[in-house]
Amino acid sequence: MKASILLVEDDLNLLEMVRYNLESEGFSVTVATDGDEALLCLRENLPDLVLLDWMLPNVSGIEICRQIRAKPQTMNLPVIMITARTEEDDQIRGLDTGADDYITKPFSPRELIARIKAVLRRIRPEITAEVLTYADISMNTVEFRVSRGERRIKLGPTEFKLLRHFMEHPTRVYSREQLLDAVWGHDIYIEARTVDVHIRRLRRALCEDGEEDVIRTVRAAGYALDSAKS
Repeated sequence: MKASILLVEDDLNLLEMVRYNLESEGFSVTVATDGDEALLCLRENLPDLVLLDWMLPNVSGIEICRQIRAKPQTMNLPVIMITARTEEDDQIRGLDTGADDYITKPFSPRELIARIKAVLRRIRPEITAEVLTYADISMNTVEFRVSRGERRIKLGPTEFKLLRHFMEHPTRVYSREQLLDAVWGHDIYIEARTVDVHIRRLRRALCEDGEEDVIRTVRAAGYALDSAKS
């Protein structure tokens, strides 16, 4: 599992401890230390889950959660609130604002990771699944096998990663830059048009027998896994 998490926390010691444990567990982590930075991160690249501190500079965690739930592109984004507030009324307020779970400080890394996995299993089960399916495409992420209907599909490592990313986030449109970050990594410089080359290879493999093209090109925006028959 390589789910992406936006960690929003202004306590730098806690932020580094949580980031270390999340990355050790295999999560991809982006961090923000105040509310404005968190909102900017959400506009630039949607994560699979947000870990959101309640008390933040500039914009509070509660207000960020409200904005997440108010926008169509983020309204289903899982959010776990992290806070030192322990009163029941505060917990209810956080959940009423739209948080999917609530964890109070201090907490153990094991408890936090268990909560994250539980939320992802409940809300985004496709991310934790060993077998991903979309339309007539099936991917076994453990055995690295892909099939379409009864036909076995051979993919190179990059095309496999690209298809897996699409299948974990079906119908969501990704820019070339977002796909580069998700599939190749933040620390590797590759020209954006490289994505187009691998998209063409993936299309050829998926549509070898004339099947429907499920990779949708969105002009000036990017690509999405989007089937008219799904």
